[in-house]
Amino acid sequence: MRNNYRFIKELLKLRMSHLMAFRLGFFGPLFVDTSLFLIQILVFQAIFSNVDRIGSWGQGEMIIFIGTFSMIDALNMTIYFFGLLTIPDKVRNGELDLYLTKPVNPLLRITFEKVNPGTLPQILFSAGIIAYGVSVGGFQIRMIHVVGYILFVLIMTLLFYDLEVMLRTTAFFIISTTGILKLEEAGLDLCMKIPGVVFQSGFKIFFYVVLPYGVIATLPTQVLTNSLSIQGIVFGVVIVVAFTALMLRFWKLGLRHYNSASS
Repeated sequence: MRNNYRFIKELLKLRMSHLMAFRLGFFGPLFVDTSLFLIQILVFQAIFSNVDRIGSWGQGEMIIFIGTFSMIDALNMTIYFFGLLTIPDKVRNGELDLYLTKPVNPLLRITFEKVNPGTLPQILFSAGIIAYGVSVGGFQIRMIHVVGYILFVLIMTLLFYDLEVMLRTTAFFIISTTGILKLEEAGLDLCMKIPGVVFQSGFKIFFYVVLPYGVIATLPTQVLTNSLSIQGIVFGVVIVVAFTALMLRFWKLGLRHYNSASS
């Protein structure tokens, strides 16, 4: 464990020096993502100029939802996204061999090797959106709601990580992951625009249990606005624990199935 910590610390130092040498790569994702979520807010403002509610949510909840998705996306882009993005290529070209021969956990190294602090300002941007949503909705926010919200943002970030690892781990078993990653893109695009509370029947089962993108920003929003039941809280924790365990097992299965370039 100590060796892993020291290795990650040195990896982050090298990553920072590399990013500062290429400023566009440092700040580029920030500009793209903030623009995307600003457009999302403008779209929903246009919608709410004609309707009062979307499902059971008013404008305040929707703005908080957008800010929450933006914040989780910022944590994703900052910490692990760019590292996990390389898993399919590493499996196909045999580069994964270099990770398996090192004393550091290969998934841990891949996770942190392409940290991008350039998207950290998006967290502040997201907090501003959330504060604006609270103001628009007129919610009375207590400290327990803030603490619960932060905890749920963190565990939903872990759930996001689990899903990204699992979908890219399919590279161990299939020739091309293009179709799988298109499914991921479509699911995220839908669940970024439509909160989980709107889904019914089969759609709700799919986006809450099978590919639970629908809970990622919905549950934290409900915690902050004090509209999530005890059963909802338990469900959120259980789904994260279940997918984390499933992800670790699937990753280990993928490694056992892996044919190295030297074999």
